[in-house]
Amino acid sequence: MKELSEPLIRSSFINCSKGAAQRLPVPRFLPELPWDDLDFLGWRDSAAPERSYIVTEHRGELIGVEFRRASRVAGSHHRSMCSLCLTTHPASGVELMTAHKARSTADNYNTVGTYICSDLSCSLYVRGLKRVQPGGPPKESLSVDEKIQRTKANLAAFLDKLW
Repeated sequence: MKELSEPLIRSSFINCSKGAAQRLPVPRFLPELPWDDLDFLGWRDSAAPERSYIVTEHRGELIGVEFRRASRVAGSHHRSMCSLCLTTHPASGVELMTAHKARSTADNYNTVGTYICSDLSCSLYVRGLKRVQPGGPPKESLSVDEKIQRTKANLAAFLDKLW
């Protein structure tokens, strides 16, 4: 992914108002991020932990999406799989995140959800730069490049549902 500036990030959001995009917290230290190893920029809102954001290139334009974390089931200790990178995590390592469809009203019934790595580090997991806790998923026979392409395709399929 190419390096992004704060104004580019803020102008990319398709499912929140311009005012909300101007107020959302953009990650600090943008120049220090591992841009060459990112398929998308993803981060959590430290002031509102139920909110997450992803910015990526999609169909030739920069797209930003605001997500809301769905309520968790108390006491859940099962393993879950991310729908984007297919990394399997223990317990809370994957969360159901929902996003309002682009250009929709504030109607809560006009959302799309998917399971995503809680830390939004899919790009690092598929490259082996970040690992799941011991007892993680079995090794795949796909190459790193094939995993990257699969993650990008899964993200693109999700983004297509937002239009």
